[in-house]
Amino acid sequence: MVITETTDVEMKSADSPPGTEAVDKKDTDLQNIVEIREQSRQIEKAVSNKENRFISRVLRGLPTTRRKLNGIVLKGLINQLFPQGEKDALLCFVEDTSGGSDADSNTRSRSATKSPLPEVDVYIHLLILVRLIDNNKLPEAERCAQALMQKIVSQNRRSLDLLAAKFYFYYSRVAELSNKLDSIRGFLLSRLRTATLRNDFEGQAVLINCLLRNYLHYSLYDQAEKLVSKCVFPEIASNNEWARFLYYLGRIKAAHLEYGVAHKHLVQAMRKAPQNAAVGFRQTVQKLLVVVELLLGNIPERQIFRQATMRRSLAPYFQLTQAVRMGNLQRFGEVLENFGPQFRQDHTFTLILRLRHNVIKTAVRSIGLSYSRISPQDIAKKLGIDSAEDAEFIVAKSIRDGVVEATLDPSGGYMRSKESTDIYCTKEPQNAFHQRIAFCLDLHNQSVKAMRYPPKAYGKELESAEERREREQQDLELAKEMAEEDDDGFP
Repeated sequence: MVITETTDVEMKSADSPPGTEAVDKKDTDLQNIVEIREQSRQIEKAVSNKENRFISRVLRGLPTTRRKLNGIVLKGLINQLFPQGEKDALLCFVEDTSGGSDADSNTRSRSATKSPLPEVDVYIHLLILVRLIDNNKLPEAERCAQALMQKIVSQNRRSLDLLAAKFYFYYSRVAELSNKLDSIRGFLLSRLRTATLRNDFEGQAVLINCLLRNYLHYSLYDQAEKLVSKCVFPEIASNNEWARFLYYLGRIKAAHLEYGVAHKHLVQAMRKAPQNAAVGFRQTVQKLLVVVELLLGNIPERQIFRQATMRRSLAPYFQLTQAVRMGNLQRFGEVLENFGPQFRQDHTFTLILRLRHNVIKTAVRSIGLSYSRISPQDIAKKLGIDSAEDAEFIVAKSIRDGVVEATLDPSGGYMRSKESTDIYCTKEPQNAFHQRIAFCLDLHNQSVKAMRYPPKAYGKELESAEERREREQQDLELAKEMAEEDDDGFP
């Protein structure tokens, strides 16, 4: 059957026959089968030419292919690519399609006579696993993932590395949806050891991210930090894997009170993430980034909360930012009470609880700027604290930390604020400029590292040995002609 593509698009009339949509759907399914067959040919080409870039190109189009999958397409692929004895092991995972008899009859006549390459087999099996995840058939997805795991582990082929890396991600995803992440931790560690010994950089990057997600899912921050310190994340990993790794690293550093380092990693994760896609990932990173900035004592820009893709998801964090900026403990408590479940779901509730000290510091700083002298009783009333002694201790700690320039007079029972000095007489401007210069230099270094070139592209500009010999021969002939002309001119 020959499928022709036309560039003209015609609108369907309202009085079209009732069977037109079914015919169009059948043609679409057949076209999708042809496209995925072409992808399998690209995989075979990659294996024969030992060029992984063809497999990488096929995997980059997996999100688009994922939307084209259904029972008819998968059955057609299995009937065309697999011989009769190997079909049943895969057809048991495909849903039954009552309306796909015509498409099945068109593809069953061209059944394969021999088994496909292991790479093609793994790719079709991976498509079936993705389809089961999309349909939320978790028991079937677990059995399919176990069968695919046995295929990958039994093979020792370097051409399977990219496909195996993609499988590790979906294998971990199935375990996460089934709430069995702790049961696959040993398997992931063993595959990480194997990938490291084989210099499988893509698989190594995916496995490190899967293990970090596994540890952080159970709040095992110490184990996650040990993993980061013991292994080296490959430099040539894709930007998507780098973005995930930097996000997990930011979560680990924030949990260990290293807010400056966490902020740096989260900013790099936002920079490496796709700008026009992966909206959910960028929202997750931005939520944690807002909390880390508040813990650093900075107030995020209002423009962040006004973005169309961030406005709804960051609404609770906008109210949290307002409470911290104003130093209002009562409003801070209301935000925690109203949005506590969402903060726990975002894994930021523990960090937000630490912001209470920042709210108190902001309130004490505003009190110190507003009053030249104030009693601890009035400070306790403004902070919403019942005890004046607690307010005095809070003020003493704020003075020691440099939050407010003031002195406590125990005999008089008040806090006296010092006169504000010119900030340009201090080192604050120099520190601010240093921070900006360091950020620009780090941005330049990361941009240089992110540059990618086609493999062996430098060889195109170099001449081959044959071309060099021709050029040298032409130079010799030209030199002889010039010598002969000189002899003719001077007898």
